[in-house]
Amino acid sequence: MKTIHKFLSIFALLALFTLTFATPAMAFDGRGGDKVTIEADEVIKDDLYVTANEFVLEGTVEGDLIVFGQTITINGTVEGDLIAAGQVVIINGTVTDDARIAGAALQLGENAVIGSDLLVGGASLETKDGSIVEGEIVFGSGQALLDGDVTGDVLGGTAALELNGSFGGNVEAYVDATEDTKSSPPMSTYMTNIPISIPSVDPGLTIADSAKIDGNLKYTSTYDLPIPGDVVGGKVTRTAPQVNTQAQYVPPTPAEKVGNWALDMVRTMITLVLFGLLLGWLFPTFTKTLSEKINSQPWGSLGWGAIAWAAFFVALLVIVLVMIFGGMFFGLLTLGGVAGSVIWLGILALFGLTILFVLVTSYLTKIVVGDMMGKWILSRINPALAEHKVWPMVTGVVILILIIELFSFPLLPIGFFGWLINFSVILCGLGALWIWGRETMQARKTA
Repeated sequence: MKTIHKFLSIFALLALFTLTFATPAMAFDGRGGDKVTIEADEVIKDDLYVTANEFVLEGTVEGDLIVFGQTITINGTVEGDLIAAGQVVIINGTVTDDARIAGAALQLGENAVIGSDLLVGGASLETKDGSIVEGEIVFGSGQALLDGDVTGDVLGGTAALELNGSFGGNVEAYVDATEDTKSSPPMSTYMTNIPISIPSVDPGLTIADSAKIDGNLKYTSTYDLPIPGDVVGGKVTRTAPQVNTQAQYVPPTPAEKVGNWALDMVRTMITLVLFGLLLGWLFPTFTKTLSEKINSQPWGSLGWGAIAWAAFFVALLVIVLVMIFGGMFFGLLTLGGVAGSVIWLGILALFGLTILFVLVTSYLTKIVVGDMMGKWILSRINPALAEHKVWPMVTGVVILILIIELFSFPLLPIGFFGWLINFSVILCGLGALWIWGRETMQARKTA
């Protein structure tokens, strides 16, 4: 069962990256490289954007600071917002406004001051004694050790939380404490390659005698946790973790199956007709050519379609291998930027190719095959209508989908035939596209 702290962690990360790209358009300074350092006497008068393996701020950024890297250290001053994501993020300076940080190890040092809210998503969060958050803390993490002071509320989801500091508002902790989590090893066991010391926090919620919560304390646990007296100024409330009580699945009735089947069939027809009209309007020659290829070479289209289908998955494999070995190769050459570019380009290629393949197989293939069928049928009924720009496609698509869906009727054991017809249509459309592409390239070579 998914726990609350997982949702909080996801929310924090999504909020972080969303706000990264939602920064208002204005003048900014950009830095990049293996190591970027803003010296103590340096003042950045604009927003600062940084991508680096290691980043250290000793000086001042008068605007917002947005930084991505492996190790990020903030010892200076950020007069705007801080948005940081990396393996390690250390704040031991001043952030005048909000701070949004994400990473494996996140730490607020003894001299850290956050002037407003702190939003955190990561594996381990530590606020050291002496650190100050003048707003609220919202976090989702594997563990959290809060030794510093927080003026506002604390809302967190984690497997292990220890409170030692002073908190001016309410504390709401989704610690998901169960009998099973009592014996879980600390987070530090799994984070051995982190360049800073990772605290060991016991599973569940731990509140020290030195802690002070001015507001209410609300926590989630299957059992009562020991709360020292006089630590909580308000009310203490324990909530049991939510249990999945979804009703037992009830299969649809035959009438519901037929109704859903008919509705899906109508939706498919309407969608394909609309896409077909748009495609015919934008690329009339293209769709007509593909339709003619299927009509003149039905078996060739089917065979080349099978080859195109296999070629798609081979292309995906090649892209993945290039990403892996290209990233490893440039990484060994210490060309981290090139390795990262190879990986990102590979991800974009995978995404783009997959989207294109889905669009082609879901829409284009059925439209061109339907257009071919419509022309064939109308040529025997009304030859003049067969040459119309619209009616052959509309007629053919409706008949084609009707055939596929009738062989997929939910109350009859013939669904395989519907799948087979649909797959054959896809292969014919892919084959026509393959033949057209091959002939087009040959024509350009001979031109």
